[in-house]
Amino acid sequence: MDPATLNPEHFNWSYSDGIATVSLDRPERKNPLTFESYAELRDTFRALVYAKDVKVVVFAPNGGNFSSGGDVHDIIGPLVKMDMTELLDFTRMTGDLVKAIRACPQPVIAAVDGVSVGAGAIIPMASDLRIGTPDSKTAFLFNKVGLAGCDMGACAILPRIIGQGRASELLFLGRTMSGEEGERWGYFNRLVSADDLMDTANEMAQKIAKGPTFANGITKTQLNQEWNMGVDQAIEAEAQAQAICMQTKDFERAYHAFVNKEKPKFEGD
Repeated sequence: MDPATLNPEHFNWSYSDGIATVSLDRPERKNPLTFESYAELRDTFRALVYAKDVKVVVFAPNGGNFSSGGDVHDIIGPLVKMDMTELLDFTRMTGDLVKAIRACPQPVIAAVDGVSVGAGAIIPMASDLRIGTPDSKTAFLFNKVGLAGCDMGACAILPRIIGQGRASELLFLGRTMSGEEGERWGYFNRLVSADDLMDTANEMAQKIAKGPTFANGITKTQLNQEWNMGVDQAIEAEAQAQAICMQTKDFERAYHAFVNKEKPKFEGD
């Protein structure tokens, strides 16, 4: 996968200096997801495993909104006409997008402004870091359309971010979480003005991109895998992971830079 030449059909993509920027491309309708954009995003995030030049991904808003979730006409309408096997194919496909975001080694930063609801809230939830604005409106509104809150991993991931009680409230009520509330609850790492949102996300992305890429990928892997480990297993897994990182040239570069009172320049090997 060459990030510089990637030209997806169903979402925006740009790449520069190790940072890939993604956004949905229907701002006139608050960027809903379609069957096609779900699948293409899933395939792209899967391919990032092999895109060594991409060190960080920023998932951006477009036109003042992040995403209004599944398109009512392109997705919701057809779903009510499907049989069970077709529906399961769809729900597994949408869940695969979350798996792909979590499995790619690159940290994913969600820059959230305006509407971020339904599946359009799941993408930031699945990301590693979230930056919001005072105008951010996040809602896991599945029960508003007669569905369970357990969509695309929400019952597994959201409680780990904001706690079981707060996640239960959002999933049972389907109510909107404001930007201020999201920051206070720990959903957003920080809250900035809409004008500063992308500058802040890019600044964070640049700092990560300048870091030890291989080691950052190991950190993301351990954050994922240790959900299912006891403390003893986690400590042993981290011992093995850190021993691997200690064999990298970046670790050696950092040592020599420290000795020489210089700032290390990491190269990802």
